[in-house]
Amino acid sequence: MDWTVYILKCSDDSLYTGITNDLERRLAAHDSGAASRYTRSRRPVRLAWSEPSADRSAALKREAQIKNMSRPAKMELIRRLA
Repeated sequence: MDWTVYILKCSDDSLYTGITNDLERRLAAHDSGAASRYTRSRRPVRLAWSEPSADRSAALKREAQIKNMSRPAKMELIRRLA
């Protein structure tokens, strides 16, 4: 099972970071409003960045690392790796 860390750009220009083992399904859930309370009111969302992870544990650690980054640092990550 492949895990992915991802960043979404929301309609209000905010960023949402999460993990999943099925990126297409998770993006569809975000678009339908079923994935998270945060993105439900900020649709539409678009995938800004994603990165594969070796396993769930690694994905969770990377997600925490990204969530602790400043917005400018996240934007640089998106620009650099998009």
